[in-house]
Amino acid sequence: MSNTLALARELISRRSITPDDAGCQQVIIARLKPLGFVCEEFDCNGVTNLWARRGTAKPLLCFAGHTDVVPTGPLDKWHTDPFLPTERDGKLFGRGAADMKTGVAAFVTAAEAFVKAHPDHTGSVALLITSDEEGQAINGTVRVVDWLKSQNERIDYTIVGEPSSTAQFGDTIRNGRRGSLSARLIVKGVQGHIAYPHLAQNPIHLFAPALAELSTTVWDEGNAYFPATSFQVSNINGGTGAFNVIPGTIEIYFNFRFCTASTALDLQSRTEDILRKHGLAFDVSWTLGGKPFLTRRGDLVDALSKSVEKVVGLTPQLSTSGGTSDGRFIADICDQIAEFGPINATIHKIDECVQIADMDRLHDVYFHTLQILLSSD
Repeated sequence: MSNTLALARELISRRSITPDDAGCQQVIIARLKPLGFVCEEFDCNGVTNLWARRGTAKPLLCFAGHTDVVPTGPLDKWHTDPFLPTERDGKLFGRGAADMKTGVAAFVTAAEAFVKAHPDHTGSVALLITSDEEGQAINGTVRVVDWLKSQNERIDYTIVGEPSSTAQFGDTIRNGRRGSLSARLIVKGVQGHIAYPHLAQNPIHLFAPALAELSTTVWDEGNAYFPATSFQVSNINGGTGAFNVIPGTIEIYFNFRFCTASTALDLQSRTEDILRKHGLAFDVSWTLGGKPFLTRRGDLVDALSKSVEKVVGLTPQLSTSGGTSDGRFIADICDQIAEFGPINATIHKIDECVQIADMDRLHDVYFHTLQILLSSD
């Protein structure tokens, strides 16, 4: 059994449903401290965070990931206990196998192997690990980033171990993510009897023309790396529950997934201008879930690509697709961020799994990337 497989099994066996770390990070700390890593632990409102660093020089390469997992769903649908790592048909099954305990295990063992092979390596190696990525993400990576800001620390390269591969291992490196901007909108009308519409103002009817314009507006054209910004309504709630009452208000939740061609402030301003244009009385509250970030070809992307080519024999494509990751927080203190990990086909699903053969390949990709960026040999 390889070191990466053994560590992944140990991490999967811990019931770390978000935001509970269930001792995963202590397992990692016990492995890193003897190698000279200085481990800073942050317990923030029940969330466990770790910043482990070896060295003080530049450049600083950080592996980022999370030990928390999503709930299992109905246990009777799983073929085996989701927290009893099980090998079957060349795969390792268990909650978090793909998202992302294999990634964490691989970058821990890669760091171990690199330090043993290059004890006097240039620069610094760090790990940033949280138990609040799958949950609210307000007491996790962002808290560590805030602490690093207070120390005037910047990271040169960040590799996020999220499952990035799609059809086969190594086919995709994510070099950016779209931003996420959400809103809760209350459109105000006048409640009344449905038989006397002249004595009421139906906010659903009032909002309909504005919704039509919002849903057909071209917010931007995207660019070479990102698709155009998307506006989507997720919830509309209105009414008293009675069939004969015009409601006094309607509540709408919507979201922008936006690229680097737009800013959150511009999207907010343009949205509110459209609402005012249609004469609506409204209240709106905005939540910026994350700003978009992009890493163009350079030292990090080139090093990862060369490593994948060396280990797997294929050239990965660059992609900014998918949802959000904790890279959105790290982007405040790091200009080069890339996500690379195992195949993502089973993440969050029943019988989540990872190909066992890919685990050592992932270790090797991380190891060779460390050699390219931090080895003086």
